[in-house]
Amino acid sequence: MSLFRIAPITLLLAAWMGPVTCPAQDISTADCADCHTDGDDDIAVVTEDLLARSVHEGFDCIDCHDGIEDLPHDDLLPAVQCGECHEDAAEQYVLHGRSVVGEDDDIPGCADCHGTHEILAPSDRESLAHRQNLPQTCGTCHSNGDLAEKHGIRLSEPVAMYEKSVHGRAAGIVDFSATCSDCHATDGSSHQIYGPGNPESTINHFRVPNTCGQCHKIIEQEYWEGIHGQLAARGETATPVCTSCHGEHGILATDDPESRVSPTQVAESTCAPCHDSAVLREKYGRPTERLKSFVDAYHGRKSGAGDTKVANCSSCHGSHLILPRMDERSSVNPANLQQTCAGCHPGISPAMASMRIHVPESDTRTGWAQFFATVYVLLIVAVIGTMLFYTVTDFLRNMRSAHSVPQRRRMNKNELFQHTMLASSFMLLVLSGFALRYSDLGLFDFLFGWDGGFKVRGVVHRISGVVLAFASLWHLAYLLTARGRQFMRDMAPGLQDLYQFRDMLLFNLGRSKSRPRFGRFSYVEKGEYWALIWGTVIMFVSGLMLWFDNFVVQYVSSEVLEVVLVIHFYEAVLATLAVAIWHSYATIFNPEIYPGNPSWIHGNMPVAMYEHEHPADTERVPHPPDDSASS
Repeated sequence: MSLFRIAPITLLLAAWMGPVTCPAQDISTADCADCHTDGDDDIAVVTEDLLARSVHEGFDCIDCHDGIEDLPHDDLLPAVQCGECHEDAAEQYVLHGRSVVGEDDDIPGCADCHGTHEILAPSDRESLAHRQNLPQTCGTCHSNGDLAEKHGIRLSEPVAMYEKSVHGRAAGIVDFSATCSDCHATDGSSHQIYGPGNPESTINHFRVPNTCGQCHKIIEQEYWEGIHGQLAARGETATPVCTSCHGEHGILATDDPESRVSPTQVAESTCAPCHDSAVLREKYGRPTERLKSFVDAYHGRKSGAGDTKVANCSSCHGSHLILPRMDERSSVNPANLQQTCAGCHPGISPAMASMRIHVPESDTRTGWAQFFATVYVLLIVAVIGTMLFYTVTDFLRNMRSAHSVPQRRRMNKNELFQHTMLASSFMLLVLSGFALRYSDLGLFDFLFGWDGGFKVRGVVHRISGVVLAFASLWHLAYLLTARGRQFMRDMAPGLQDLYQFRDMLLFNLGRSKSRPRFGRFSYVEKGEYWALIWGTVIMFVSGLMLWFDNFVVQYVSSEVLEVVLVIHFYEAVLATLAVAIWHSYATIFNPEIYPGNPSWIHGNMPVAMYEHEHPADTERVPHPPDDSASS
């Protein structure tokens, strides 16, 4: 039979039998290299150099990929079972955080932390598992915001915080600075990383001091001897541990101004949240107003001003070995106070060091001190009360005297009613509005600091806003009347107002001898009126959007509401300052009209005052008709 007849038959048999295969026992690393040395988008590149650096140098491919039975192999191979060799690691790795291995697909596998073909020893600086590289390795998952949200991990950027911390900054300089495994690896094994709720976890609340004590041994010992450590040893969950005061991943140096334990922050940011807690004070029978008594005293005021040398909580009580006052070892024990205070006040006497401090002011007074305090309180009430009574009666007398001279009607009953609604609603809006932003100020705390006062503040603010809106609508209706239309013509701004503003400045500066002659409304009143119109529109629109924010946010983005909030606040600041400075001076504190223009009370002002303030209008209408009955 000729070769040409045999060849087609041979090809048909080869096609029917499929590709030539290589039995598993005959597969060598060299066979794998035929495809994997160069690779492509679908084939992993695994070179001899890569394998030569690996801890698995000398292994054949099928030692790990024992699922390969012939070549070419399937695209999807069975997972490599590292535990067949690393039995101890496999036995330990049953949990990662709160999740169970094998039940959660997001849990990292061996390759995620160690690599694949290029696995290096953890001691190798290029290894993914080297201590200096762990933040980046762990950060692959723990800096993933989607994963954090999916698994309920509130801290979404722990690696970024760590890199800014004292530990993260030192990690690039020395090898012994704490890194991920130092704090999270139970019994020193990175395969045993448990959630804080696990009693065996290194970050369990009661094991945190032991974890930090791996490096900070003396501090750990002091902590366990102190009152906080004693309470923690008893299982008190409310007692602070290292992370309660220093933070977790973002621990900063104590001299860093942003650190929670820096001299200027330790009192308010670290100690006060517990020692000013009503729940903890009641539970442990601790005195009240600890923070307030410190802040109001010399040390607290200096610390609040940024003085890092003045005494703070840890200066007197210690940082870690904090003991009750009656413990003989305590730095604030009566027998040790002189030595403690001498740290800042050399040569202080025992009597001076024993003076009672850091308690509410009323509790520090005894005997004669309390007697004189009481005498002075009574004296202040009597003297200032008398002065206030005299001042009020004198003011009222002067106001009555101003009304006894010939009067000219400035506002009729309708206009007076509008002004009263405007003034009262404006003042209530200012008080109730700024009370939300500055609730700690004495006046606002007095007005709304009582139980339920915050809710009342909101009601007052909204009612006042409704009154202002009603007054605005009333004014619009008024403008349709004959007197209202005349009001608008007189209130219309013009170039004359700019000239008069210039001339008044020259007069005030002594550059001109004549005062401008104003008509019914000067540029002062016109400016106020149109600013009021502008401000009312802005506050009304922005106030409605903030009042019904749940409805508005369906049609605009939350960023728009943030802009509206900013506009509402700063427009309120602008309006308040304008009234306090411009309007108050023009109507009350101007020496030429003090103690004020009385027209806001009854609508009339003295003829002499009117002629001085509005001479051009007096010339235009020397004897205006009596319109007191108009409304």
